[in-house]
Amino acid sequence: MALFGARAPARAAEPNDFPPVPKWRPSFGQPLDQIVERLRYYTDQKRDFAVFANGTCAVLEPGLDDSAAKAAALEIILKVFNAHPDLTPMRMDDGNMLVRYSQPELVSVVLTEIVRAHQDEIERRHQDGLARAEVLFTPLGQNVFDETGKAALYGRALMFMDAQAPQVVRIERRSV
Repeated sequence: MALFGARAPARAAEPNDFPPVPKWRPSFGQPLDQIVERLRYYTDQKRDFAVFANGTCAVLEPGLDDSAAKAAALEIILKVFNAHPDLTPMRMDDGNMLVRYSQPELVSVVLTEIVRAHQDEIERRHQDGLARAEVLFTPLGQNVFDETGKAALYGRALMFMDAQAPQVVRIERRSV
């Protein structure tokens, strides 16, 4: 009961989906061997990293044993998942894309050949790659994406899938 016997206004139901996740769960993935090969190239083979089931990678401190490497990778992806997962796409010299998140140790490699092969789904579903009430500002406007932005949302959708059910499937070691 509210002050002076008046009824309190009804509250709108609060969403209980924290952290909010996008609806889009891509029907296609990327070959992990190619993701590993590209990230080894991008890091000049000088970094250890863990690979999650959908290809998201956590760049690790050198010298961690497998158990510590998995724990560090899980901590990194959960930090991104439980914060606002900002993304920064970068076109790489090989034509593929590297997507970085609010924790710079977490990245997604988006392979151009996969994007081309599945362009129809990416075009049709990229807006479903946004979480509830999310607004991303691009040079084209709010939630307006060019081909780079659409591909980045695909990579981020895979990251969300990895974050919701994190499973480290590989640990790659630097070779230098």
